[in-house]
Amino acid sequence: MGEGSNPIVLVVYLVFIVVLMYFMFIRPNKKKKKEEEKLRNSIQVGDELLTIGGFYVKVISVKDDTLIVESKLDHSKNEIANWAIQKNLTVHDETPEK
Repeated sequence: MGEGSNPIVLVVYLVFIVVLMYFMFIRPNKKKKKEEEKLRNSIQVGDELLTIGGFYVKVISVKDDTLIVESKLDHSKNEIANWAIQKNLTVHDETPEK
């Protein structure tokens, strides 16, 4: 009457939990990071951006890890990090490569 649990069931249960964690947490984070990297790499001079601080700015110069931007409010120029970009408000025409 005091039968123990089948170890195979326990292993299957643990594998199921690991797979579930992958699809709920790891995969969406990787997808989000890939989209953010694509956004940062597509920034061009003249783009209008929204920063994570809520400022609307226009790109003056693009460097490796930073951007020189001009504030739309008072037209002051500032240097910000690439990771501080929340959204690119400029729509670019994507032409398919031949």
